[in-house]
Amino acid sequence: MKRFASVPAGREAWRARWRALPRGWRIAVLSVFAVLLLAFLAAVLFRQRIGGWIWPDPRAEALRTQAGVALASGRLSVADGSGARELYEAALALQPDQVEARVGLSRVALAALAQAESHARAGREVQARVALRLARELDAPKAGIDAAEALLRMDDAAQAGIGALLAAAESAHAAGRLQDGVDAALPLYQRVLTLQPRNQRAVEGREDVLSDLLQPVSGLLARGDLAGAAARVQAAERFDAGHVDLPDSRAGLARAIEQRAARIRQSLAGKQHVRAAEACAVLRDIDPSAMPGECGSTVVEGLLGDAAAATADFHFEDATRLLALAERLEGDPVRVEAARRHLQVARAGAAHLPRLATSPQAKAKVRELLAQAEQARARGDWLTPPGDSAWDRLREARALAPADPAVQRALQGMLPAARDCNATALRDNDLGLAQVCLEAWRQLAPGDASSSLAQRRLAERWLAIADERLGAGEVDAAARAIARAGSLDAAVPGLQALQQRLERAGSGAD
Repeated sequence: MKRFASVPAGREAWRARWRALPRGWRIAVLSVFAVLLLAFLAAVLFRQRIGGWIWPDPRAEALRTQAGVALASGRLSVADGSGARELYEAALALQPDQVEARVGLSRVALAALAQAESHARAGREVQARVALRLARELDAPKAGIDAAEALLRMDDAAQAGIGALLAAAESAHAAGRLQDGVDAALPLYQRVLTLQPRNQRAVEGREDVLSDLLQPVSGLLARGDLAGAAARVQAAERFDAGHVDLPDSRAGLARAIEQRAARIRQSLAGKQHVRAAEACAVLRDIDPSAMPGECGSTVVEGLLGDAAAATADFHFEDATRLLALAERLEGDPVRVEAARRHLQVARAGAAHLPRLATSPQAKAKVRELLAQAEQARARGDWLTPPGDSAWDRLREARALAPADPAVQRALQGMLPAARDCNATALRDNDLGLAQVCLEAWRQLAPGDASSSLAQRRLAERWLAIADERLGAGEVDAAARAIARAGSLDAAVPGLQALQQRLERAGSGAD
């Protein structure tokens, strides 16, 4: 009993001690107690929300992932619950405070709006209205909803003009206006089919027009008009790639392109670089992928060589046309520009030369050039350096006085030197010099059969270098060597095999 009686005394003692504390201390103790109490209450009241932030529900995570996949595939809302909307809403039900699901629903709303606009533009009214309803339910931006509704109203108005469009298309077809201009038959039928993709009258009308468009293709190909035939085939493909007459037209065009490619190779074998280049340009306009490999550096190298020869002979207009062709075929811009500068310098220099070899000034210039050629020959500069060799001076003299006996004798004296130079350069593996000497040889003796043999040997040497470079993995160097070989002799044995190896190496298959 005495023990219980002491309790009140103890309480009074604690109260006395509390009252004895300074006021500031009592306030501090009460503040600490209040903070601890609030922290405890927050933990109790908000433990679920905090737990969701720190430890996300794996079920909600899975639902959001599935929703993202559905959204990416265009499944915005599906009755069985597999749509993006339904999956995001399920995730939100599990974790109402997660923002990812709410952001996902906003993305669904925007996607529904985009679908509504797409369907409206294609004339699919039912699908457009379904998508628009979904966008409204998910609170898509009002401006976007208004724009989609405007498109639907425009579609409704367009229906009234379908008959007029069909009549105009049929009239254009009867008049032979098939594709050119907005009032031609095909564009008009296409407008109808954009509004009503299943309009049978428009579908059948378009098929008839396309048949008429493709009917002349075989005749155009027979006349060699590949560009005209290709234009009709490509137009038909734009309007209906599955038209029944297209396979035959495509096959005929492909055969004609292959034949043209074969003629390009024949032209190159005969050193007819201009003819080959013009054919390459036609194929380039039709389909760049249809051009044979020779239309690249092989043709361009031939054109640049011909341009250099024309410039040296003062045939400046011919050189200009040759360089324009090389540029059109996208030849090496650095080399083309260098050739063009050389042409400009030569043209400027020629402007100061007398036009007629019969004049005293021209005769004096010819004697001067012959003397310079003799000096270069005495130095051993028969064919090099370019622009200051005996060969260069003699070509200038020939351009001024081609029938001058002294010029002819000097040129004939160059022929053995050109042959010897070619042989020596080949022996020393100086293929660049060998080619320069060969060109001089061929110009001095155009009908010399032995120059053709030398040309074949030089082409074979370039192929050997290409083989070596391919073996070392130097694809670019091999490509340049193959191009040099092809420009010299398109029929040299082994050229095609090396070209195929080069293609495989370039694609990583070799």
